[in-house]
Amino acid sequence: MRIRTSILLVTLAFMLLGMIIASVSMGYVQVPLSTTFQMLFYKITGQQELLLQADPLVYTVIFEVRLPRVLTAAIVGAGLALAGVIFQGLLLNPLADPYTLGVSSGAAFGASLVLLFNLQFLGLYTLPLFAFIAGCLTLLFVVYLSATAGGLSSNNLILSGVIVSAILSAGISLFKYLAQERVSVIIFWLMGSFASSTWPELILTSSMVFLGFMVFMFYSRDINLICLGSRAAASLGVDTTKLRIILLITASLVAAVCVSISGIIGFVGLLVPHMMRSLTGPEHRSLLPVSLLCGAVLLLAADTLTRTMLPAEVPIGVLTALIGGPFFCYIFRKRQMQFRV
Repeated sequence: MRIRTSILLVTLAFMLLGMIIASVSMGYVQVPLSTTFQMLFYKITGQQELLLQADPLVYTVIFEVRLPRVLTAAIVGAGLALAGVIFQGLLLNPLADPYTLGVSSGAAFGASLVLLFNLQFLGLYTLPLFAFIAGCLTLLFVVYLSATAGGLSSNNLILSGVIVSAILSAGISLFKYLAQERVSVIIFWLMGSFASSTWPELILTSSMVFLGFMVFMFYSRDINLICLGSRAAASLGVDTTKLRIILLITASLVAAVCVSISGIIGFVGLLVPHMMRSLTGPEHRSLLPVSLLCGAVLLLAADTLTRTMLPAEVPIGVLTALIGGPFFCYIFRKRQMQFRV
């Protein structure tokens, strides 16, 4: 299993690197792969004199337009996949992810509030901050609602998440009604897009995803024990309550920051953990890095598809929902059939 995981990690890493170079080359302005590779190599190695000799248009297209978008798509995909792994591991439910638990809807509610009133008191960080606060408050309310409705079972949590998401969706609809001429900004953001990605947003998202990944890897052994059951984990010395709080808040932070940058992109956190768990097994020290790379590859591929291969650019959130919705139904039906047996 370790050899298989190592091969999978190397394969996904090369796939991601190749897709980044290919995605940067593709678009309305076609750039040869060799030129893209050379310019990226010159940038990484600091050979500025060779970069200055390049076509200014090509330089602008690669480093100011496409590269921030491509890298942001990869980072957001990685972050949503990591959050999905954590939610599914803690709740012991394959249907759990930031979208179904209401965290994404809560983050979208906070971001819509910023867009409605055009709040800018913290500059670039205003929208991510509101998204994070709203996402965490949503998670806390979901936990409270589940606890008062029969206990913190995974089914209760997901049902509570669906209920809260419906309420928040109504609130977002109200914001769109009040926005009037600014409604297009909220609608476009809610559909999900990386078209306006910038380097500062990429740095912010990357730092949060990297921080979350480090926290998850640090507690990966404890997560494995929790998957055996709370009593078994407690008997082996794991403070399950403290660990759940730390990991849920960290996963909510990662998901909220990703949503604040890209808009609502559902089902990535649901698809990727299932795909990778079937290849690596449930051991989280292997599952987390593999899911990170697979999420990056999956969302980058989807964004490249919408940007370069379709007649018109489709919002990335629409595409992932079209793919993830049937998969969600398949998982739900399979789970119900298992219970019947």
